[in-house]
Amino acid sequence: MAKEATYDTRKNGFEKAILVGVITDQYSKHHAQEYMDELAFLAETAGANTKKVFQQKLPRPDSTTYVGKGKLEEIAIYVKAEKIELAVFDDELSPSQIRNIEKVLEIKILDRTNLILDIFAKRATSANARMQVELAQYQYLLPRLTRLWTHLSKQKGGIGMKGPGETEIETDRRVVRDKISLLKDRLEKIDKQAMAQRSNRDNLIRVALVGYTNVGKSTIMNAISKSEVFAENKLFATLDTTVRKVVIDNIPFLLSDTVGFIRKLPHDLVESFKSTLDEVREADILLHVVDVSHPSFEDHIHVVQETLKDIEAGDKPTFLIFNKIDAYEPAINTDFELEEPDAVPVDALDELKRSWMAKTNASCMFISATEKENWDEFKASLYNMVKKLHQEKYPHQNFLY
Repeated sequence: MAKEATYDTRKNGFEKAILVGVITDQYSKHHAQEYMDELAFLAETAGANTKKVFQQKLPRPDSTTYVGKGKLEEIAIYVKAEKIELAVFDDELSPSQIRNIEKVLEIKILDRTNLILDIFAKRATSANARMQVELAQYQYLLPRLTRLWTHLSKQKGGIGMKGPGETEIETDRRVVRDKISLLKDRLEKIDKQAMAQRSNRDNLIRVALVGYTNVGKSTIMNAISKSEVFAENKLFATLDTTVRKVVIDNIPFLLSDTVGFIRKLPHDLVESFKSTLDEVREADILLHVVDVSHPSFEDHIHVVQETLKDIEAGDKPTFLIFNKIDAYEPAINTDFELEEPDAVPVDALDELKRSWMAKTNASCMFISATEKENWDEFKASLYNMVKKLHQEKYPHQNFLY
């Protein structure tokens, strides 16, 4: 049974879009809706006006058309009637899936990977970040070049019948491969320069802010370092790693703000951002920032932890920072009714704190970076962590402990 949701952001000038997702057996109804909400946020960040969401429950995405043929025909009717310009799918599509879907819908098709790459391309400001995104885009494009030439001819290839677009495709493949090789060489040089810079930071503890996208890492960075790192309520506001020297009381250390993680972060993007993620790999302490006001913050924690494992940084000393407690609202328990419908149980946040402190052996903190709630306690805990590690790594240095 397919489930549909309707969105209307009413934003002039944005491309009219629909979102399409498959609900598999491994996802609950809640998770499926949450994932499509996230895709809608991604689409909005990219500049799309989402008009409607189509979801279908299947054991797995259809290998030919992602959704079933009947559902695709239903989508096509809506697309034509509403003059939709763009369809965004919640998984990475194969070249053949894109080709088959385009034949039916006859509009621009983007998958989740392409959408994220587009956002990264728009957000990249430094030459390094632009090269990293460009590399990921070319790696995504290479196996999909054939689809770009289908408009040249409908003639089929075969014995003695070489398709007229084939030469152009092979030429483009060589150009793309050469471009990928060039970008890899340039990024390798940047990686070596970054490695040299990191090696010159001797005798200082390195602390890296990590977390799901849009959890407030840059806000915390600004508050601790008193710097002006770009912070915005949009996905992937920060792509370039920012490193600042921070001093709390008498202890100096290096604090870095890194790109946010997200569910189904494209593998090529992770690979191309190697120099950025090296700041995480080489950090002494990770500050894992969590938006506790988000209904799926526990899922976000899991995504970040799995991503850290993937980049071989899962064993780092980690301090969980539950941010945005000023916006926290507990899940509604339908087994009882509050005397005041809008009231929040006083002990809801305290209970959450006790639960997570028990899970993490007290290595967590609940704060609001914007409102500075529990800020002094947070800085004191960070100071003690850095001080302890500094004494262990650099016992010969004396900062008047």
